[in-house]
Amino acid sequence: MGSSFGQLFRISTWGESHGGGVGVVVDGCPPRVPLAAEDLQVDLDRRRPGQSRLTTPRQEEDRAEILSGVFEGQTLGTPIAVLVRNRDARPEAYEDFKDVYRPSHADYTYQAKYGIRAWMGGGRASARETIGRVAAGAIARKVLEMHGYGPITAWVSRVRDTEARVDPLTVTRADVDAGPTRCPDAEAAAAMEAQIDEARRAGDSLGGTVSCVALGVAPGLGDPVFDKLEADLAKGMLSLPACKGFEIGSGFAGTRLKGSEHNDAFYAEEGQVRTRDNRSGGVQGGISNGEPVVIRVAFKPTATIRIEQETVNQNLEPARLAASGRHDPCVLPRAVPMVEAMVALVLCDHLLRQKAISKP
Repeated sequence: MGSSFGQLFRISTWGESHGGGVGVVVDGCPPRVPLAAEDLQVDLDRRRPGQSRLTTPRQEEDRAEILSGVFEGQTLGTPIAVLVRNRDARPEAYEDFKDVYRPSHADYTYQAKYGIRAWMGGGRASARETIGRVAAGAIARKVLEMHGYGPITAWVSRVRDTEARVDPLTVTRADVDAGPTRCPDAEAAAAMEAQIDEARRAGDSLGGTVSCVALGVAPGLGDPVFDKLEADLAKGMLSLPACKGFEIGSGFAGTRLKGSEHNDAFYAEEGQVRTRDNRSGGVQGGISNGEPVVIRVAFKPTATIRIEQETVNQNLEPARLAASGRHDPCVLPRAVPMVEAMVALVLCDHLLRQKAISKP
């Protein structure tokens, strides 16, 4: 089953959107890492619904309960179980979806795979599954900080055709969280907010891009061939709900350059090897080179919209569906902490793997 991620720092998420709760088990976290529920709550509060009119109005406090693996404020080195209870599910809002497949959603594919599906809220296909990832990501971030790694900061860099201009080396979480769009470019943020609000009022949705930078990443993380650092980052991002694309460094834009233009020139600085332009995005040959890791993640428009669409029911009869319920008109603002969490999980796992093979 595809509910686990990582090798040495391994997480398994569990729970459905409209079940009793959701959560995660983190296995492989080193002992003696200072940890309290409040450390998880900071990121869970950034992910939770009901933050502004730009997100779903579902009201969930998403309070984290640490059930195991922590004693007297420190991790024990044993599995850490985290529970977040569902409080505001309202399954009756999904009655119209019981026998009808929502366009571009996971209803049909889950039915085709398992012969049964949790039609209330989409079950495991719901973005509520990411609560476990965000909680685990907060733990991974603590481990990274103990080893001198810098901040991991994501932001909304594009909504539909509105693009932000942001220096990834100077952007801060405070800049990102200054407005409901989570875009640190004030002019672009205002345009994005207007576009999302217009789509919300029309019962429609928008997509776009989240960018992320990880600073202070040591050289040497990642393995050649199948376990390249960017390959695991790509898997982590593409496993997020609504994610449709991944780029690192120059990405697709780099295909328009010549090799002489694209290559990262090396130079030495304070006993360290550096690159001048970081078009590689901090990874070369699948292994981190000590430069900032810079990625971009594409998210499609939210699949569930109030505009009537053509579909079929479970009897393969034509149907029309205008979805009710509470849904994000744009997933991007709440995707920011999800992207950060997956970057932290990948880096933490590869850090522990590197420590396992490093010389004493």
